[in-house]
Amino acid sequence: MTRIVIDAMGGDYAPHEQVLASVQALNADKDLYLILCGDETQIKAELAQLENKYDASRLEIVHTTEVIDMNDVPTKAVKTKKDSSTVVAFRLLKEGKADGLVSSGSTGAVLTAGVLILGRLKGVSRPALCPLIPNHEGKVTMLCDCGANLECKPINLVHFGMMASAYAQAVYGIENPRVGLLNNGTEDHKGLALHQETNAILKKIDCINYVGNREGRDIMYGDVDVMVSDGFTGNLAMKAIEGCAKAVSTILKKGFKKNLWTMICALLSGSVIKGVRDSLDYQKVGGAVFLGLSKVVVKGHGNSKANSFAASIAQAATAVRGNLTEKIKGMVDSVDMNAIQAQTQEVTAGSEQ
Repeated sequence: MTRIVIDAMGGDYAPHEQVLASVQALNADKDLYLILCGDETQIKAELAQLENKYDASRLEIVHTTEVIDMNDVPTKAVKTKKDSSTVVAFRLLKEGKADGLVSSGSTGAVLTAGVLILGRLKGVSRPALCPLIPNHEGKVTMLCDCGANLECKPINLVHFGMMASAYAQAVYGIENPRVGLLNNGTEDHKGLALHQETNAILKKIDCINYVGNREGRDIMYGDVDVMVSDGFTGNLAMKAIEGCAKAVSTILKKGFKKNLWTMICALLSGSVIKGVRDSLDYQKVGGAVFLGLSKVVVKGHGNSKANSFAASIAQAATAVRGNLTEKIKGMVDSVDMNAIQAQTQEVTAGSEQ
C-alpha cells in the first residue's frame, strides 16, 4: 500500500477540494492509503457529503489546529506553527508514516519545510521544483527549476538536469530523456557566464542525454523532455506560458461569440477547440515535484480544484512506486562533479589565452 500524506488545509479552496480530490484518488487507485492533516471537524463535514462513495478504511485524519497562510513569512511560520497542517504532514513523512506528500499550500512554506524538516538527498546541491508543461505533442516538458532557487551556480543547474532526467525515467518511463538548457540562443557562446559554464559541464555528463542550449519556445514545442533553468528564469517562463494559455482561451471565446456565423463555426469545431483548451491546461497534469528531497513531495497549484489535486496525488504515488529518490541519488552519486568542473575550468582557461 502506497501511503500519501495530504496537507488538507493548504490551498485557496481547502479543505473542500482536497477532500474531494482524495476521494477521487482513492477510487482511482485501490493500492493507495491517504492521511489527511487538518481540522478534523471541517474534514469530517466534507467527507459526510461523500459518505459511502469511498473506502473509508484507506483514509485517516490527523487533527491539526493551525494553518500556514499566504501572508505568513515561510521560515518563521514553519518554525512557530508546529501544529499546522503543513508542518505536521512533513513531520509524518519524516517519521516514515507516509511515503510521499502533497500540498497546495504556500510555496515558500512547502519549500522551507521540505529543507528544514525532511532535508535534501546527500550529494544534491539544491532541491528544485519541477512542474510539467503541456507541449504540442500531447506530452509534457519538465521545467526544472521554476522558483525554488532564484540564484544558481553551474553545479546547481547540472544537478537539476540529472534529477529531472531521473524523474522522467522513473515516473514517465522515458528511457533516454532529452535535456536542454534554457538560454537566449542555441550557440555555445550564448547566455551569461552561468549558462556558458553549465553548458560546458553538461556536455561531459554521460548519465544524461544533453542536447545543448534551447530557447523558450522549445518548452512547448516538445524538442526536449527536460528544460533546465535557474528558478528566476524558469518561473518567468512558466507564468508566461500560463498567461498565454489563458489569453488564447479568451481570444477564442470572444472570436466565436462575435456573430451568428462565428457561433455556428464554434459548434462545428467544438471538438477541436476543446482539444486545444485541454492541451494547454497545465492543471490537468498535476503539480510540481520538489526534486532532491529525501522523500517524494509534490507541490500543487494554490488554486487547485479537485481534478488537479487528484492528479498531484497520483503523481506522488507514481513517483514513490518508481523509486524516484533512489534513482536521483544513484544518478548524482555516479558523477564525479569535482573532476568534471576541474576539466571544464582548464578548457575554459585555455580558450581565453
